[in-house]
Amino acid sequence: MSGIFIFNPESGKGKIVKHKEYIVSQLASVYGDIDLAPTTHSGHATELAADACGKYDYIFVAGGDGTLNEVVNGIADKDNKPTIGYIPTGTVNDVAHSLGISKNVKKAVNELVKGKIFAHDIFKVNQHYGIYVCCAGLFTVASFDTKRTAKKHFGKIAYFFRGVKDLFKAKPIHISLETENKTIKKDVALMLVLNSRSTAGFMLNRKAALDDGVVEVILVHSHKNRIGFSDVLRCANLFLFGVKANKNNKKITYFKTDKFKLSTDGGLTINLDGEKCGEGAFEFSVMKQGVNIIIPQKSYEKLTKLKDKHE
Repeated sequence: MSGIFIFNPESGKGKIVKHKEYIVSQLASVYGDIDLAPTTHSGHATELAADACGKYDYIFVAGGDGTLNEVVNGIADKDNKPTIGYIPTGTVNDVAHSLGISKNVKKAVNELVKGKIFAHDIFKVNQHYGIYVCCAGLFTVASFDTKRTAKKHFGKIAYFFRGVKDLFKAKPIHISLETENKTIKKDVALMLVLNSRSTAGFMLNRKAALDDGVVEVILVHSHKNRIGFSDVLRCANLFLFGVKANKNNKKITYFKTDKFKLSTDGGLTINLDGEKCGEGAFEFSVMKQGVNIIIPQKSYEKLTKLKDKHE
């Protein structure tokens, strides 16, 4: 066995660099030779991960959700993709929160050493891949438009202040969404496509199954020509109280699907796993159990039970 350790030296205020010898020694004790691969530019993790396919059994990655997304994009369409091990060091770390992976570096490494392999769904949006969320509308620009220096110094609160700016200029999204069974035309303040328990730091969907081959789509309705205060409150209520408490709201459209097409008559900035991945219309499809990822034993047992309930 062998592995490659891809890490963002700047993530987590540089704490991975301080711990890298410990990380490598612990991983090597179980997974064999571990090669180091620090990232140097945006997209570098995707290049490294793609090159690792067929060469390594494991890709260990340290960084935020964006770095993990780059790794997923590097291996998603490969037949010989390695198993992923994740050490979260970003600002929010939604994937880690969803999978119960510790944000403490040494604890996360210990979970990798003793963990179980979980087959996690991923999804494709046009030519890009994601693992936990695709969204558009109110507040969704903040995650990729917040300056790196602000995130480094102020953490999650930096997203809040950036998001507040949207309230003064946000406009409804006029969408047409087509599934195999129906067409939905709505003016919405927020669209969420979820394959995660945690989103934007909130446990939005605690009972989500992450390996069942479908995603949950939530459309928060809006006034036709403007986003009103009631629309903002509805979005806030969704994040505060979760999907389960809101999915039967008459002003929210909720359904599950494995694929759909979406078009809009205006600009639509697509947020994929917290990163901007394009604008305009897109096609969405789920790749059931598309990647293997090491997770803690307790999380494996919990997620397996959730899948059984959904089935």
